Amino acid sequence: MLFHRVGVDTVGELLSYYPRTYDVYQEPVTFANLETEQVQAVTGFVRKVPAVNKTGRYAVTTVVLEEFGAFLHLTWFNMPYLKNSLSPGSTYIFRGRVQKKKGRLVMEQPEFFTPEAYQEKLNTMQPIYGLTAGLSNKTISKAVKQILDGRDLNPEYLPEAIRRDQELAESNFALQTIHFPVKWEDLILARKRLVFDEFFLFILSLRQMKEAAKTKKNECSMKPAKETQRLLRALPYELTGAQKRVWSEIKRDLNGARVMSRLIQGDVGSGKTVVALMALLCAVGNGYQGALMAPTEVLARQHFQSIQEMLAAAEISAKVAVLTGSLTAREKREVYEAVENGQTDIVVGTHALIQEQVRFCRLGLVVTDEQHRFGVRQRETLAGKGSSPHVLVMSATPIPRTLAVILYGDLDISVLDELPANRLPIKNCVVNESYRASAYRFMEKETAAGRQVYVICAMVEENPELELENVVDYTKKLKEALNASIRVEYLHGKMKPAQKNEIMERFAAGEIQVLVSTTVIEVGVNVPNATVMMVENAERFGLAQLHQLRGRVGRGTYQSYCIFVSGNDNPDTRKRLEILSRSNDGFYIASEDLKLRGPGDFFGIRQSGLLEFKIGDVFTDAGLLKAASEEAEKLLGQDPDLSLEAHRALKKRLEAYQKAGTGGVSL
Repeated sequence: MLFHRVGVDTVGELLSYYPRTYDVYQEPVTFANLETEQVQAVTGFVRKVPAVNKTGRYAVTTVVLEEFGAFLHLTWFNMPYLKNSLSPGSTYIFRGRVQKKKGRLVMEQPEFFTPEAYQEKLNTMQPIYGLTAGLSNKTISKAVKQILDGRDLNPEYLPEAIRRDQELAESNFALQTIHFPVKWEDLILARKRLVFDEFFLFILSLRQMKEAAKTKKNECSMKPAKETQRLLRALPYELTGAQKRVWSEIKRDLNGARVMSRLIQGDVGSGKTVVALMALLCAVGNGYQGALMAPTEVLARQHFQSIQEMLAAAEISAKVAVLTGSLTAREKREVYEAVENGQTDIVVGTHALIQEQVRFCRLGLVVTDEQHRFGVRQRETLAGKGSSPHVLVMSATPIPRTLAVILYGDLDISVLDELPANRLPIKNCVVNESYRASAYRFMEKETAAGRQVYVICAMVEENPELELENVVDYTKKLKEALNASIRVEYLHGKMKPAQKNEIMERFAAGEIQVLVSTTVIEVGVNVPNATVMMVENAERFGLAQLHQLRGRVGRGTYQSYCIFVSGNDNPDTRKRLEILSRSNDGFYIASEDLKLRGPGDFFGIRQSGLLEFKIGDVFTDAGLLKAASEEAEKLLGQDPDLSLEAHRALKKRLEAYQKAGTGGVSL
């Protein structure tokens, strides 16, 4: 049950549940050489019995170490028994993250060892896994070790020429080493092999899908429809040049010889939804049904509402339905029946659309929004509910074009690279925590003018081991800091869908002035009245994710602002975040981020929301991604069906990969 919570249900999934980082036990350093925000070890002499004090909900145990006039303050939360474990007059090795607070060097929740015990751990690398409540790192590590120790070696499946040209380690060595590395050099080799494998299998699958799509005839041919023209005439603005260009590409596909498989890649606010609706109306005008699948209920309901509003304004009578998990059984049955008998022209929904009960009368077009949130297989499942319907994919995630061509290898790509002329550029600033009070006054000023504010935090619940702002406690603090007349509420992913929807509806209606949230609002929230976005611990997020968060403001006619609060003063962190200050162009930001992320940045900030591979990262590992693409192209050019004897093991491995799927990039 506990393993299920972290997405592990089989032995294979456990072996591919890779460590998120490693703990290396290094030589203790002197107090003078301690670096803040680094995990380090020190030798300390305990002079007296540790002090235990009650602070709020916590019992806080403290020890003060001294070395040549320099002091280090050790703190443990809710571990009063340490008072009896640390003997006065004894020397220990203390190890933990060093921080500077109120001018003092502090180490919170440090491990401690006798010098002899620490000597045994010196220079070893311990795997650190992603955990859930009740599941310890030790439990995962032990389970993985038992499987690896009792497992027969798998035959190597990569062709020898690819391994040689790309300098890739043997697969069994890579799997053993990624979990239990002996030295850093081995870990680098192991990770390189596993990242290459992940990209290579993914790309091979996409290439095969693209080849199969080339043979699919257009059985849902669509000519220009009067409904689309009526929508265009009713819009209160003219389409941008980019929208017109992309619409021309879509029209050509819909009426072409082959089935459309196209990606619209456009920054937040570039007008993807309008173009998608034009395509859906073209389907309706030609007697077909359309489906739009979104990753969250909030986003699905927003699409449903905005489509209804646009159709009403254009006096178009197409029938639109919404299908999400939170509907009652009766409501779902009604939608199923209306979709199956053709009464519904366009159905908007979440993953609920791919359930077995959903049957279409004449599905002609499938649109998926924020494609990176769905597996490729999920998109295919929805398309499979029709007779070769056209597929249109939308993504606001900024990916440099060189990578997008690889990652969306089964799709033709259209780019919306223009924003509407009436959009005011967002004003940005990167600040440290000392600016917070000023930010609060600015929020009060904006809310007094009738505007609204988002505050984004990295965590949901308090963890005394991590100095991160969390949603629940931050909301309490903000209510105390702001004018009592300002309504502050919070939103996070652990809330029930009905609760989330209620909060979002109240925020959209202006009943809530300040919304404190996790990244659950990253996509799907359109509140034109919101003008301030403040992100706490901005250094904890990828730049692409921060850019998407920023896209929640600046959607109306008012000047909007984004405040990125950094929780540390590291120059590299500042340099990275300043990219956001310089530009509001997501594609520029993605390209700059790509330049900054070197090959050694294995365990830094992943671009959450970008095709989440299990170990590879499309930014950090861009070089390997390109190499895997080139090798896949070369291999399929020689043996398109992988039918040669030399490729039998690879074909078997690819089939297993496609059957099992890989989470965010499932096939």
